[in-house]
Amino acid sequence: MLSHNTIWHAIDALAERHQLSPSGLARRAGLDPTSFNKSKRQSADGRERWPSTESIAKVLDATGATIDQFMALMRSDASRGEPYKGVIPLIGFAQAGAGGFFDDGGFPAGQGWDVVDFPAGAERRAGIYALEIQGDSMLPLYRDGDVLIVDPGAQVRRGDRVVVKTREGEVMAKVLMRHTPRNIELLSLNQDHPNRSFEMSEVEWIARIIWASQ
Repeated sequence: MLSHNTIWHAIDALAERHQLSPSGLARRAGLDPTSFNKSKRQSADGRERWPSTESIAKVLDATGATIDQFMALMRSDASRGEPYKGVIPLIGFAQAGAGGFFDDGGFPAGQGWDVVDFPAGAERRAGIYALEIQGDSMLPLYRDGDVLIVDPGAQVRRGDRVVVKTREGEVMAKVLMRHTPRNIELLSLNQDHPNRSFEMSEVEWIARIIWASQ
């Protein structure tokens, strides 16, 4: 749901994703550095102040983010603190590369998902799902049949283990080594497989791995 809190959360999350403060994000977008300061989010009489659509457009352009990714960050705030009990969607890596299983923000969608019990100890948030490892391309860290819990709403940072889907339909689990508005660099988990780098225009979505069934 669109609200004052969720839209400001999305701006803050986008700034942190690019290792910027809110003022640094505003500066990169060509705005007044104080535009996104917390003190500017309410007027002196307590009324809520909202960022303009022009400001959001400039932020998206400056960071290379899409409006769907921005909306996904808003959804991640709206779902914070809600327990996700019982089961979560499960899909194999091979299936994940096909169309129709994810929305534009990398959240599970469509039909054909299996389910798996939510593991004890994993962070519980709406929107998370499970991916089942298939094959040995991710040895020795992940084995065939291991299950990864993925949170598409989580912020990603250097050193995080992530799942990336390209616009060509390739899905891979790697370690995020560098993430800029223009490109990402990924470290392979298996030394027999090469490290990868992509222009952000080639990436459909990137999501953080928050738990694995090792």
